[in-house]
Amino acid sequence: MNQPPPLLKVSGLTKSFGGVMAVSNVSFELKEGELLGIIGPNGSGKTTLVNLVTGFVKPNSGRIEFKGKKITGLAPYKIVSLGIARTFQMVRPFYQLPAFKNMIIPLYSPRVKKLAGGKYGDRDAVALDLLEEVGFERDAHVAYKVAGSLPQGYLKRLELAKAMALRPDLIIFDELFSGLSLAEVASIVPIIEKLRFQEITIIMIEHRLKELFRIADRVLVLNYGEKIADGPGKEVMESESVKKAYLGSETD
Repeated sequence: MNQPPPLLKVSGLTKSFGGVMAVSNVSFELKEGELLGIIGPNGSGKTTLVNLVTGFVKPNSGRIEFKGKKITGLAPYKIVSLGIARTFQMVRPFYQLPAFKNMIIPLYSPRVKKLAGGKYGDRDAVALDLLEEVGFERDAHVAYKVAGSLPQGYLKRLELAKAMALRPDLIIFDELFSGLSLAEVASIVPIIEKLRFQEITIIMIEHRLKELFRIADRVLVLNYGEKIADGPGKEVMESESVKKAYLGSETD
């Protein structure tokens, strides 16, 4: 039986900034419905890799394919329209707007309009429903508070909701768990599992390794911009090169 083509295929991706090699000849494939974790020390190229895939940075060389179509070097808005959404490590909401009004841009996007058959419906209601889905309590009116007044946990949930609003086929989370308590992480994991049940493919950059390894199918490890491991979490953790580069303190 023929294997289905990968949803995302990255081949020989390379990016340097001046004399610094941020990503060096990285290749990997991602199957539909898979959850791939990307880990590595600070400065190993994780966010640069995501920026390359999502069009925020153009590569020096290499190729990126999504659903069999070359997307290398496309503008971010074009990549979003094709079905790739992302969150950012540093949240940047519209601080002066209520949380639910922060959902305006994704809900007015060309992708959502196309998928909705040209009919947006009541966007405020959709925004409130999405925020409730990620943990904004309607009874507490948290969704109506200005984003600048919300703690980090809610701002991360807002990032998550904005990505979900785009109805993507692939979501890339850049340190979604960063700055969250164990209880907050535990409350977000079921949301991620629900996305997987909806057959949404996920990439997660994370430093919270224990939490990531519980939900990831595979883990890709970067070090100095190079891929040094790619496989199931347990196998990756047992790799001597990974222990030496990154996981030594995690496995002591």
